[in-house]
Amino acid sequence: MAWSERDIPSQAGRTAIVTGGNGGLGLETARMLAAAGAHVVIAARNTAKAEAAATTIRAAVPAAKLELRPLDLSSLQSVGRFVSAWTEETRPLDLLINNAGIMAIPRTLSADGFEMQLATNHLGHFALTLGLVPALLQASSPRVVTVASGTHWGGSLHEDDLDGAKGYGPWGWYAQSKLCNLLFTAALDRRLRAADSPLAALAAHPGYAATDLQQVAPRQTGSAFGSAMMTAGNAMFAQSAAAGALPTVQAATDPSAEGGQYWGPRILGWIGAPALSARSGSAKDVALAERLWEVSEARTGCRLGALTR
Repeated sequence: MAWSERDIPSQAGRTAIVTGGNGGLGLETARMLAAAGAHVVIAARNTAKAEAAATTIRAAVPAAKLELRPLDLSSLQSVGRFVSAWTEETRPLDLLINNAGIMAIPRTLSADGFEMQLATNHLGHFALTLGLVPALLQASSPRVVTVASGTHWGGSLHEDDLDGAKGYGPWGWYAQSKLCNLLFTAALDRRLRAADSPLAALAAHPGYAATDLQQVAPRQTGSAFGSAMMTAGNAMFAQSAAAGALPTVQAATDPSAEGGQYWGPRILGWIGAPALSARSGSAKDVALAERLWEVSEARTGCRLGALTR
């Protein structure tokens, strides 16, 4: 029987951070968790959009417990401020949903000098997760769910040119960042299992879901044709953002979901109810994941601390 919103167990008393919860998949994820009773923290760069998202969620879930916090994942300084503020409050954290992302944009460097898709989609979430592990370990059954993409199948880790200085393709570097999401999840899962940690790391992807994410690159390049093609594709082939968010929500809340798993739509990994999803050979490469971990540590300056209470 297909898993749906009706199957989300009560999240009363639990706290969830949803990065990029101001729109698209993140907004739907935040709405579902709030409807299940969770206290949801929307962590987003754009404060106005976050406030609009909160209004939208409260219209659907009047009793929603929501909190808005600024977070720019492309800036390690912003991530550090977010982690420091949370740590100072000594608040337990039950769920961390690493959802925010950008897609197929022209080559841009972050404030820290990293290619923007790698910085936002992977490095920012790497630093955020490692920084929040102590808070997660204060919760009874904590989980980290990182949102990847089916495009990771076409991705490779450009180890000698992570930032695209020698040659850059918007889609190639997007696929690289999504491959990084899965390599990170796998490497974190191995560390958690080795430590017999109560924390679980999972990944999910939305298949083809209609969100505003597809319009970011056409807007940045001024491509009316690209915008029209994305609009047409969404209308003809995509499922809704709510359907696309379901694999993430199941990974986060289903008691039967386990660390290391990767969830996505069941129909060709494209649309439909959530199911366990396949990943590429590169995404299962242990040595590659360990090299990425070392690079991520070097770039962010973050290290993983104790994994048990």
